[in-house]
Amino acid sequence: MTQLSRSVKSVFVILFFLITFIGWSQQADTSYKRRVLETSEIDLLFSYYNQDGQNAAVTGGEGTEELTDATSSIVLRMPMNEDDILTVDVGLSAYTSASSSNVNPLDGGLNVTPFDASSGESRKDMLVYINPSYQHSSDDRNTIWSANAYFSSEYDYSSIGFGGSFTKLFNEKNTEITLSGRVFLDKWNSQYPIELREGFFDDRISGNGTYSPIFTEFDDENRNSYSLSLSFSQILSQKLQGALFMDVVSQNGLLSTPFQRVYFSDFEDFYIDEFQLADNVEQLPDSRFKLPVGGRLNYYLNDLVILRSYYRFYWDDWGISSHTASLEAPFKLTDKFTLFPTYRYYTQTAADYFYPKEQALSTYDFYTSDYDLSNYDAHQYGIGVQYKDIFTSASVLNFGLKTINLRFSQYDRSDGLSAFIVTLGTTFVGN
Repeated sequence: MTQLSRSVKSVFVILFFLITFIGWSQQADTSYKRRVLETSEIDLLFSYYNQDGQNAAVTGGEGTEELTDATSSIVLRMPMNEDDILTVDVGLSAYTSASSSNVNPLDGGLNVTPFDASSGESRKDMLVYINPSYQHSSDDRNTIWSANAYFSSEYDYSSIGFGGSFTKLFNEKNTEITLSGRVFLDKWNSQYPIELREGFFDDRISGNGTYSPIFTEFDDENRNSYSLSLSFSQILSQKLQGALFMDVVSQNGLLSTPFQRVYFSDFEDFYIDEFQLADNVEQLPDSRFKLPVGGRLNYYLNDLVILRSYYRFYWDDWGISSHTASLEAPFKLTDKFTLFPTYRYYTQTAADYFYPKEQALSTYDFYTSDYDLSNYDAHQYGIGVQYKDIFTSASVLNFGLKTINLRFSQYDRSDGLSAFIVTLGTTFVGN
């Protein structure tokens, strides 16, 4: 049994015991108490994501970026007593990636090209995660603290995280300040392009001279991330609410992706069929500092429409700065149905170490052809509909249906990447 299989099995065992516990607690607790969360809730979430483009980082900035991802998750919220809530979020994400399949483009078809997906096993993977958290509120509900943990695993990457937050409410709960922090301790199981692995040989290699990349394996496969967040929200009037936030993020360790190829302008080109062999993999600094700052402003227009605006400025020491702005306008159709049109705009500058294919020199210390680190603009358009029944008239087993959310978003980037995502979420509450 593989490590991933054991992880999936463990998730379902945990889910079984948690759902059993919820059912028992709903039946056993017959006394009424004023609680932060009156009864247990279950969120069932599903999303489907699809993208395509022609600038795959796995093949040095040129090649198919086709990818599909289907994610299912269950979020359980359980009142432990009148003050405390235990939340457990578990999920599975199964994806197929044409670009990832080209880590080893030789294990699939007869003709090898970066613009087609290999049919080998490297084209697909599964991620499993669990994210438990515990929240406690003071008797006056003006002080809230929480603690959380995180674990995820996939074939070439694993992550362990933990964190906590502290919230204080003032001014008759019109003012709220939250301080939170998180730590992630991640580890690569490095998978390098097939042509850079020890012992590689193929008699179909063509080019001038002898194929001789400058590749060496990474010594350190750990990646650590530390974040500290501060947020301030204020009810400004009966119709206006605002919030400000700031994050400080520090990363260190292996920040390069081990299977993303780079091609140099001062190296000869070598091919197998139409597939160009790597000169090296991307090399990025072993530290990164990020600083996002932003705010939200929500305005209650009338009984039918609320305007929700958002802006964020981002800067890091790799040379990227970005601006994000979004607007959502929930429109109440009936007492139970609400429509959610959304728009989001994003723009960023390129990292200091980004070079399109065959523009970096082998003498540089750092280089990448990952277009996520390039200069681009992006537009995202979305529409969603929500059904909400506060009386939970429909029920399944011992849980009443509270909400159904269905959303669709289209994402278009100036470098040619295009994607869409469909999400479906339901919330059930214990009766």
